[in-house]
Amino acid sequence: MSSFTTQAERLGFLVEAFKEDSAEYRDIETPRDEAGKRVLLRSLMNIRMPKRLPNEVLSVQDEYLTERVKETGVVTADDIPFIREGIALWQGDITRLAVDAIVNAANSQMLGCFAPMHTCIDNCIHTFAGVQLRAECDRQMKLLRGRYGLSYEQPTAVPMLTDGYNLPAKKVVHIVGPIVTDRLTPEHERLLADCYRATLDLCAENGLRTVAFCCISTGVFRFPNEKAAQIAVKTVTDWLGGHPGKVDKVIFNVFKDEDRKYYEKELL
Repeated sequence: MSSFTTQAERLGFLVEAFKEDSAEYRDIETPRDEAGKRVLLRSLMNIRMPKRLPNEVLSVQDEYLTERVKETGVVTADDIPFIREGIALWQGDITRLAVDAIVNAANSQMLGCFAPMHTCIDNCIHTFAGVQLRAECDRQMKLLRGRYGLSYEQPTAVPMLTDGYNLPAKKVVHIVGPIVTDRLTPEHERLLADCYRATLDLCAENGLRTVAFCCISTGVFRFPNEKAAQIAVKTVTDWLGGHPGKVDKVIFNVFKDEDRKYYEKELL
């Protein structure tokens, strides 16, 4: 427990600590306003490579992120009603969900998004989990490269399980979805369905009974949103039907109104 008693004190300390940790941005001017400091801290966290952080700084980061969860408000699985057997729909920030596992739409490097303040879910999850998440992903990837070679990248639809650290969720399932570079193909559709099946298999194997899916492969991976929703709902419904009692609740987490409309169309 640090000596700081307010979020403003923790924020000021963390900004200077993360600046000192960064050789490139050590001399950047610190904003005077709290909003500017929050942007700078998140940006410095986003660009930071996985490496050791002094225990004092790590402790203050954890206090700061834990308090941030309280400020934004935790949403539990019980707070979200079923929309059909085994399935729920919720619109909002996935980093607020206190479930057994949330699903992160990752890239093949599995280290999170390094673009400062990027709005992708990979960036948000890594930011609010804290630097420990990138460090764990790095450890797992190093083990895999030791087994498969230095050029190893995580294949599409092969999930990786990590702790949730400062997130309300106990665990994070990181999975690489298919990237649509030109036109949508049956192979893209098969791989997206595989993402949902493999994630649910992993959750069942690890006793994770409440899981929240993001909209895998939409956004920068350019999978058409409506088709992605159709595949997600059908795949999860079929999996639940074939694995009774293995997972209690699957939550489709959407952020955009557009995606909510597509999921409601499939579920209602």
